[in-house]
Formats: sequence, C-alpha cells, structure tokens
Amino acid sequence: MKNIIATVNGSVCVLHDDPWSLPDTEEINNRDYQIVSLESLLALEASGERQQGQYGVLLHPDDDPQLLQPWLDSLPLIALQFPRFSDGRAYSQAYLLRARHGFEGELRAVGDVLRDQLAAMRHCGFSSFAIREDKSSEEALKGLEVFDLIYARSVSTPQPLFRRR
Repeated sequence: MKNIIATVNGSVCVLHDDPWSLPDTEEINNRDYQIVSLESLLALEASGERQQGQYGVLLHPDDDPQLLQPWLDSLPLIALQFPRFSDGRAYSQAYLLRARHGFEGELRAVGDVLRDQLAAMRHCGFSSFAIREDKSSEEALKGLEVFDLIYARSVSTPQPLFRRR
C-alpha cells in the first residue's frame, strides 16, 4: 500500500516500504501480506490455506469485530474501512477491538482517511493510517505532530488530562 503513516517504536513516521496490499485495489505480487475481507478470511480458514502466508483482514463498517475473536491472537493486521470522511463507525470498531477484545496487532485506517482525523483515530486505537491517494502523507503527518492533546481518556491515554498532571 502507498501513503502509509505508522507508529514505529513509539514515534510516528511515513512508511515507504509497506508490504501489505489490498487485493481488490492493487495487483498482488506474492501470497504474503495480503489484506483480505472477513468472508475471504473465513474461507481461507476453512480451506487451511491461511498458514501459507501472512494475512490481515479488512472490516467494513457493517462487520462485527467480535467475529474476529478466535483469530485476534494470530492476526498481524486489521484494516478498518472509512468509506466516507463523515462515516465514523470504524472509530467504534477500533475502540472495541482494542479495549474490549484486547487486540494488540496493527490496526490500520483505510479508505477516506484525511489529516484532520488522525489524532482522533490514534486515540481510538489505530496504529497506522492509509492516507487517501490524492493527499500527501508528509502533510498528513503534521496532523499527528501539531495536535495530539486530548482531555478525555482514550485507548492511547487511559487517564484523563487532570489525572496526568
């Protein structure tokens, strides 16, 4: 994938060599590091093919994150779809995956992802962001550098601001 911003060793940077690909939007060069739909993941599990490569899963806004419970320990990446800037259901999915289900792998925002959303996304539990192709990832990175203070508690900062002082 292109235009990726990720948290690496506690700092946020632009990834220039991200190995993950979405089969329906990019040509697949090898069988490793593919992001597949929930239905495809279930089919791979049923056929026994999943052990042959690294697979991540793409959840659409209508998908229930609880369905991934049996695989959360073995999934390296879950991508959550933002079909439109104004559709915030993936924020709730991210929070549920981190806070309720204990997912510790990479949680990636994909789709209509813009600079203005990044700070809120990170506080919901996202660790990487696929910035929209027509936007600069270098410019979007400033969205995390300039404004990152949040008053309420969140997945990334469990204590509210008045408790952190």
